[in-house]
Amino acid sequence: MRSFGFSLHEELQGAVEEVLPSLKEGGVSVYYTSRTSHTEGVSSLLDKVDEASSDPVPESWRSDVTFSTPALYIYTSGTTGLPKAATINHHRIWYGTGISMASGLRSDDVVYTSLPLYHSAALLVGLHGCIVSGATMVLRKKFSASQFWDDCRKYNVTVIQYIGELLRYLCNTPPPYPVAMAMHQLQNRETKGFLAKKPNDRDHKVRMALGNGLRGDVWREFIKRFGDIQIYEFYASTEGNVGFLNYPRKVGAVGRMNYLQRKVVRYELIKYDVEKDEPVRDENGFCIRVPRGEVGLLVSKITQLTPFHGYAGGKSQTEKKKLRDVFKKGDVYFNSGDLLMIDHDGFIYFHDRVGDTFRWKGENVATTEVADIVGLVEFVQEVNVYGVPVPGHEGRIGMASIKMKENYEFDGQKLFQHIADYLPPYARPRFLRIQDTIEITGTFKHRKVTLMEEGFNPTVIKDAMYFLDDTAKMYVPMTEGIYNAITNKTLKL
Repeated sequence: MRSFGFSLHEELQGAVEEVLPSLKEGGVSVYYTSRTSHTEGVSSLLDKVDEASSDPVPESWRSDVTFSTPALYIYTSGTTGLPKAATINHHRIWYGTGISMASGLRSDDVVYTSLPLYHSAALLVGLHGCIVSGATMVLRKKFSASQFWDDCRKYNVTVIQYIGELLRYLCNTPPPYPVAMAMHQLQNRETKGFLAKKPNDRDHKVRMALGNGLRGDVWREFIKRFGDIQIYEFYASTEGNVGFLNYPRKVGAVGRMNYLQRKVVRYELIKYDVEKDEPVRDENGFCIRVPRGEVGLLVSKITQLTPFHGYAGGKSQTEKKKLRDVFKKGDVYFNSGDLLMIDHDGFIYFHDRVGDTFRWKGENVATTEVADIVGLVEFVQEVNVYGVPVPGHEGRIGMASIKMKENYEFDGQKLFQHIADYLPPYARPRFLRIQDTIEITGTFKHRKVTLMEEGFNPTVIKDAMYFLDDTAKMYVPMTEGIYNAITNKTLKL
């Protein structure tokens, strides 16, 4: 095993001591990101950084480093399974900076990110994008919706980064303190000449937002509230060999087909069987391209120009992401695991992840589309949609975890009417679960695995639950009697 080292925070001391013997046995050096260490066998890092020379690193130290040399490992988010360490080489870092450059990042920009640096958007697009462009980066240790715009004003931020639900959290913050009310209170103060006005939502210098995972409804709400900020939504994955940038900035799209890109990146959307969890193949055993306007699995040919470097460790995880004999014998494509759609104007839309989309009553249900509809209801602050198995039934039935807006009450009749107006019967969430907090990953993606495992049993789940009652035309409280009727098949779904 080749010797190497890693650094971590001292708060993880207990976890480190447990595995330290095996790490040392493998020749791994371990450092705390502090100036002292109280653990035998673990060194401190920051004191050595303080003592390091500021002279340029000799070129001989990197004489054997090429574009294909691994630079670091980034763990995938693990939203639908265990995280995997994706190999990031120097070419991959360079590619990440290209997203920033294509979006128009300038040397006079100030980029604000509260995203974790173990996420490729923050590290590759954000930090390395700033290094290449000469822009300034403002790093916040942890995202705070209440402090976000204060930080932007304080540091004269011009570019913000987002992923997942981050912009939705900003939209959910209460509006600024009403100026009229402030003036009324100030008039009753004894202090003369005192005037305190909280900045409004558009009092900032932010001109651009760069990120991915932004839903169309949030996009519109964000622009309406915070001003005409240019939003550059992109599609990419940590380990993938294909990506898109929505340079025309069309609301809801993640990119647009580009002639030059198509010459280099050989990507396709192919038919996918959600129930069998595999691509559909024709009588010759090859995959089938989907026409414009239809949803398909995104695959991209693995070539010298568009390689797939896989994951560290065993080869089995890397092999699982490869599709072979896609359009002809011997070809190999990267399986993105994502379902996308290209419309007749060439705009590309993210539809859902393969692991999230489920099948009910012979139809595919995209969790993102259902969440977009449910999220439009006035009392819903946040929603996480997923499919759960039902005893004696094929496929999975729709369920939604909802976080209520403050000072709002749940209205089962209003929600039923809204869903009935916008969703077909097979896509309507049959069960609702009201939660105080919807769990997310460190990269602002909804966690679904535990929710799917817990299902809809009211004797197991202590949160308030509701059932879609077609006869009553409303969501009614979920009871043990309803649960038993479903499992006994006396209540038809």
